[in-house]
Formats: sequence, C-alpha cells, structure tokens
Amino acid sequence: MLGTSTTHLLYLHGFRSSPQSAKARLMAQVVARNFPAVQWWCPQLPPSPRDAMNMVAQGIAPWPAQSMAVVGSSLGGFYATWVAERMQCKAVLLNPAVNPARDLEKYIGDVTSWHDPSENFYFKPEYIAELRGLECGPLTQMQRYFTIIAKGDEVLDWREMHARYVHASMLLLEGGDHAISDFENHIAAVLDHLKVAT
Repeated sequence: MLGTSTTHLLYLHGFRSSPQSAKARLMAQVVARNFPAVQWWCPQLPPSPRDAMNMVAQGIAPWPAQSMAVVGSSLGGFYATWVAERMQCKAVLLNPAVNPARDLEKYIGDVTSWHDPSENFYFKPEYIAELRGLECGPLTQMQRYFTIIAKGDEVLDWREMHARYVHASMLLLEGGDHAISDFENHIAAVLDHLKVAT
C-alpha cells in the first residue's frame, strides 16, 4: 500500500489559514503542472473541527484509500494525522500541531483570517472538546508519515512535534519558521514520499 503511487491528494490548511496559503498554492501549482492526472482537493475548512473533518470524510469517501494521500500544515497536520489513521494512507505533515486543544484555548472568541484580515470567524469554546475528540492516541505504521519540522518555528514547539513523530521519516530544519517559508526547496522530498502518479 505504501509503495502505491498517489492518485488523489488532499491538502489541509492550518488555523486561520486558507487554500490561499503560500504552501497550498505552491503544491496546487506543482501538482497541476506536473501531475495533471492527480485529483487535488484543498478545501476551505470551517472553524468547527468536527464540521471540518465531517466535510473532509464525506469528500474523500469515494477516493481509493490505497492510492490517496494527505498533506497538512500546522492544525492541518493534526487533521491530516486523523485522516491518515482513519484511511491508512500516506501523509506529509508540515510543522504539525500536536496538542491543538491546549494551544488554541487562548484563541476562543473573534479571530481574523491570515490571508484576508477583513474576514473573521468566532472560535467557540466547544471547539476545544471537538479537537480532543479527534486525538488519535499512539500512531500506527509510522512509515506512512513524512514530517517537515522547523526548529525555528515561532508558533509551535519543535521538540513536541519531533517527539510525536520521532519514528517517522523526518526532515528537521535548523532554523526556519512556522510557515516553512522556503517550502519550494522541500517540494521534491514531499513528492518523493507521496510517489505522485505521473
């Protein structure tokens, strides 16, 4: 299964982010240009974690689990782990959130979008319990995971990420930032793990 070429690729953005993030747009461009046969989906995720994963689960329901893969950034990395464990598919995690139920408590209330400050949403207290409900516990088949972790992440603790995915394939960046601003330098490693179908 893990050696199967990826035919369907899901990208999950992070908290306050969108399909307009630099990484999401770059991945979309690379896939469209070089792998036109691959089905690409990068949905705008609703603020509710439960609603977000219900939407994703419905969207990928017809996908072939053996040849789909998921890429997730930050909170999207936490979600991508849930998808990978549920579907038993390959996953690439970019500075993945490890304990978002703890980390996002301070954001309860009105929150603005990164890419359009005129857009805002209300992050409800019950979303914290929804995040706890998506926690996967011990991970299975670590070979399905590839993580890119920046020690210079200014939002999340790289040591937590490293400890959570220590047995996965990993690219540990000295320095860097939460956004992985040099993501274009790592696209080849991402595609290599995904074995994207040509």
